[in-house]
Amino acid sequence: MALTLVPEAIEEYASAHTEPASPLFEQLRNETYAKMEMPQMQVGPIEGTFLRLLVRLARAKRVLEIGMFTGYSTLMMAEGLPEDGELITCEINPKAEEVARRYFAKSPHGKKIKIRMGPALQTIESLTGPLDMVFIDADKENYPRYYDAVLPLLRAGGLIVADNVLWSGRVLKPKDQTDRAIVAFNEKVAKDTRVEKVMLTVRDGITLALKR
Repeated sequence: MALTLVPEAIEEYASAHTEPASPLFEQLRNETYAKMEMPQMQVGPIEGTFLRLLVRLARAKRVLEIGMFTGYSTLMMAEGLPEDGELITCEINPKAEEVARRYFAKSPHGKKIKIRMGPALQTIESLTGPLDMVFIDADKENYPRYYDAVLPLLRAGGLIVADNVLWSGRVLKPKDQTDRAIVAFNEKVAKDTRVEKVMLTVRDGITLALKR
């Protein structure tokens, strides 16, 4: 799967003009690529910084992440939270959890993070609102279910952020179940009058949906 739909030279130019991440994130990125299967699931530095800014712009105090992986996006968003903020993150891979926990322990923002291992839909069922922001970046077949589950928990003016909505361009000619799931999710959000939405061509596509 392609890392980006943006030409490499443009991606590098954008990166050079984006707030740099701390060395801890570079260490995490390197370890993820060295040790994990499908390391491209990790968000890139530009997207990570974008997520951190969204948390701050939304003035979020309580964030839910569906799909932690090794914790790059998790830690980025935690940096955007106030000191008393909370980030609940869902994961099912114990190897990814082990990596993430080590890096959270190295950051002063790690104390804001609560890891919930197990199926995300079960975790969501156990939560009460309100949530200020939700980041969806997990198994694509369940994107529509995640969206339906979290929207009632989101406060008015809260934000849902969904990753990989362009799916390396395969949304234009879907061939398998995963492709069709992303297409169905995109259509669901586009038609949902409960949210104001925009799809961005950042990396592999990001949708922002603001609850009315």
